[in-house]
Amino acid sequence: MDAYGANMINHHVRTHRSSEDFPQSEHLAQKIADIAVDPVEVPADTRDMIINRIIDNAAVSAASVIRRPVTSARRQAQAHPGTPGATVFGIDGTFSPEWAAWANGVAVRELDFHDTFLAAEYSHPGDNIPALVAVGQHVGAGGHDLIRGLATAYEVQVDLVRGMCLHEHKIDHVAHLGPSVAAGLGTMLNLDAETIYQAIGQALHLTTATRQSRKGLISSWKAYAPAHAGKIAVEAVDRAMRGEGAPAPIWEGEDGVIAWLLSGADAEYTIPLPGPGEPKRAILDTYTKEHSAEYQSQAPIDLARRMREKIADFDDIESIVLHTSHHTHVVIGTGSGDPQKFDPTASRETLDHSVMYIFAVALQDGTWDHEKSYAPERANRPDTIALWKKISTVEDPEWTRRYHSTDPNEKAFGAKAVITLRNGEVITDELAVADAHPLGARPFGRDQYTAKFRSMAEGVVDFDEQDRFLGDVEKLETIAAGGLSVLNTLVLPAVLDKAPQTGKGIFR
Repeated sequence: MDAYGANMINHHVRTHRSSEDFPQSEHLAQKIADIAVDPVEVPADTRDMIINRIIDNAAVSAASVIRRPVTSARRQAQAHPGTPGATVFGIDGTFSPEWAAWANGVAVRELDFHDTFLAAEYSHPGDNIPALVAVGQHVGAGGHDLIRGLATAYEVQVDLVRGMCLHEHKIDHVAHLGPSVAAGLGTMLNLDAETIYQAIGQALHLTTATRQSRKGLISSWKAYAPAHAGKIAVEAVDRAMRGEGAPAPIWEGEDGVIAWLLSGADAEYTIPLPGPGEPKRAILDTYTKEHSAEYQSQAPIDLARRMREKIADFDDIESIVLHTSHHTHVVIGTGSGDPQKFDPTASRETLDHSVMYIFAVALQDGTWDHEKSYAPERANRPDTIALWKKISTVEDPEWTRRYHSTDPNEKAFGAKAVITLRNGEVITDELAVADAHPLGARPFGRDQYTAKFRSMAEGVVDFDEQDRFLGDVEKLETIAAGGLSVLNTLVLPAVLDKAPQTGKGIFR
């Protein structure tokens, strides 16, 4: 499972004073630009996984297509028609590529249901796909170009996530997404290293935001944030192609990201990047979701489904304690200190970040549904509320250690559940990785990605259109220049007619 190659190079990144001799060749943005222009071919297993993730994104877009945030973003894009332009999921027409990237990025991210990579930082690398597809459609790129660009984008985001923590400084994880989209676009468009360097700097400078989008009252901006980063990166590449520069050195400068937004002027980060000629395989270390919920809830959902068979009456439960990693405890557990995580009237986005709610519903229902499990009537069931309030999380140092392990066979995102019944009986079980994880009980392969798409597209996309899309995406490598529009999937008009009214905005 480990995608590290033999020629990965660890780059030590720290702040440099303006008076120091620090040539551009040593800047992290330049190191990333250098791997973006490396002409190394993409390995077959990386190509296959890229196809899987395009299918995965289409699946979750079909599931989210008439949700309000997605509808709003789509209507914003429709106000910006463009030629040649790019497609917007579900509809005919072509639109300005940055707005198509925006709309499709929201559709992909809305349900928290696509791929993930967790290490020093969090990430959803599938967020790179909408921007690269949109620009590829607009400029007439082919499937081979897109594959090369996405291999770079995944590599850059994953490698930044391996080495540079953002959340401990309350910076949102999309700060790694802006640079990865810029680098991926550079590869796809065959840009020179200097242009890519400038685009990376601009993209990072403009995509650093706080994590309040994932704290307290979580709103639809959680879905918009990565789409916004993708849109910004598209615009950054456009400016760089016209000869415009960026603040530099963006990470290492005296007033740069590390010095003032991260660990400070005395800190050093280690970022692994492929050496010259090293294939980009980082996508193989990422993993998708079987369930529409925060990734750190995936294993607890599967664990709850397994444990429910051991409990005759849920009213007999006195307490449930989930022993888990620091990240899980403080982001989606009781360690967050967020009372909203126990509020049955909270937004879907907030419930998605409450492992207490998620474990309660999965335990009672034995399943997880991207709509029914979050429905207001489901969250407000009295028996669910009672059980929900009995659940807490605690950090276990061993789970934290495994979360950060660099050994893919040991790395874990699960929990141990200790269920105490009123009669004193204690039921304990644990699960290290989700069933759909590459090392899980039912790892996802092409058949599972296809089944997920079929399930989410049922009643949303005509079956013949489903067949057409799956047939075209499986031939991604051979799609000719100018042919990437086949990656769009049209939604049944009767479904789009059910989209909510959003009112008029500035863009008409």
